[in-house]
Amino acid sequence: MKRRILVVEDNLLNLELVTDLLEVAGFIVCHAQTAEEAFHAACELPPDLVLMDISLPGLDGLTATRALRADPATRHLTIIALTAHAMRGDEAIALNAGCD
Repeated sequence: MKRRILVVEDNLLNLELVTDLLEVAGFIVCHAQTAEEAFHAACELPPDLVLMDISLPGLDGLTATRALRADPATRHLTIIALTAHAMRGDEAIALNAGCD
């Protein structure tokens, strides 16, 4: 059975790149461009993995991660932080927010 990955990314070029790479590797890819879309997608058809952009419009990815961790229906999800703007210390911040 193919694994399902939810990619939460608001930049369409980044979304297309990540999607292409994952589909070539045999994954089923679902998309969300906002935290709200991510909550809906994660609850509707829970993915095996979430790739969470940190810089989302509205609620940022760290806030979205905290919300997913607070909900019993989604707290078990594996969530990996995804960002094109990594700075020193961002890994610790992402881990503290609940990213794996």
